[in-house]
Amino acid sequence: MGGSAALLLLVVLEIAARRYGEPGPITTQVQGVIVAPKSGPLYGGLALMTVVLTWRQRFIAVGVALGVDLVLALVRWAAGSTLTSEQSFGTGALWVMLGCAVIAVTRRTGAERVVLLKGVGLGLLLVAGRKIGDTWLLITAKAHPTVLDQYVATADHALGNPSWAAGRILEATGPAGSRLLHVVYAQLAVAAIVVALYQLRNVAAERRFPGHHLVRTFLVIGLLGPAVYMIFPVVGPVFAYGPGASGTGGVQWAAADLWPHTALPIATPHPMTYDDLTPRNCMPSLHTAWATAIFIHTRQGPRTLRFAGAFWLIATLCATLGFGYHYGVDLVAGVVFALTVEVALRTVDRGWDRRGIQLVGYGATVFAALLPAYRFLPLEMARHQVVFGPLLLLLMGSVIFGYIRTTRAWKPAVLPARQPEPQPEPA
Repeated sequence: MGGSAALLLLVVLEIAARRYGEPGPITTQVQGVIVAPKSGPLYGGLALMTVVLTWRQRFIAVGVALGVDLVLALVRWAAGSTLTSEQSFGTGALWVMLGCAVIAVTRRTGAERVVLLKGVGLGLLLVAGRKIGDTWLLITAKAHPTVLDQYVATADHALGNPSWAAGRILEATGPAGSRLLHVVYAQLAVAAIVVALYQLRNVAAERRFPGHHLVRTFLVIGLLGPAVYMIFPVVGPVFAYGPGASGTGGVQWAAADLWPHTALPIATPHPMTYDDLTPRNCMPSLHTAWATAIFIHTRQGPRTLRFAGAFWLIATLCATLGFGYHYGVDLVAGVVFALTVEVALRTVDRGWDRRGIQLVGYGATVFAALLPAYRFLPLEMARHQVVFGPLLLLLMGSVIFGYIRTTRAWKPAVLPARQPEPQPEPA
């Protein structure tokens, strides 16, 4: 059923993209088999697929992929073609994954076939998820000529406009701070793949996948989150109140050039027109949601992995605000969204129980309440910061607390070792 749903989504998004005169996820995926693909996690998908292979098979798979890409690069060079800024290597990785699917069908049987096909599916899902996400972003820009940034920015007064403060702080750190946060923000998928590889490290030996792992959460967040963009289109403070991410293009569409140095005045918000290129991808902050998922899934790992997960979450929050990509209320919604998705997937894996159902319902209710509040109560939130600021944090904190309490209750109880009964001394 999951595969059928994914295929249906691909077809729907392909049709929608074609309606706007752009190639959809199916077209770009097929093109990647022949021409240089757009930058994406192709080798990341290959890395995930190799969790089902032996070490010898992994070296062969990676070597073949690199060899194919090298040959194709030489052919392109000989033909006078070069890669553009939007293209990358990765055709070889895609060929290897497809080749492994053919081998699974033709040369494997039983459990080995199932495990290999699951590995190929996992890798291709990661690649397809990127294509689906790109198409979603295109559709949000084309389908919504107006955005609701003024409403979100006004509501963000309840939290003290953290993006404005973070933007000034990031500027004060100089280029070193910006470069570090750019790496963290741009390589979030790489961090997720590293964590997933740790979680799936025993698949080849055990010949089965664990019931729940980070890739599942990552993909579901990426599939569901953009649907909310269609309901609540927002471009972000650097675009709506600043120069735009490129430093120039956003001024002509901005409501005012205020971010990050000029305090945002409290005024009655209105929908505002924006271009048809900038994605409306702020509400909720999926970077925050994904970083939260990484943090959660590193808690059971070794100390280095736990430290890396905490660092990635903190740095991602700083980047989303400091670069002006998100408002503070986006982050609150992103945390609630991530925890709700995570507990839903864990509950499905365990079997629906009362605790899981209650928390999924509560998290969904909180998330569903945040969006209307941002849309219809922004002035009240801005004028009564002492009330609404703590209330937003309390709602987010209640979902966090519920998640911690529920997942702890799911852990099997550790019983003390039974002590042997003393034997009577012989008479």
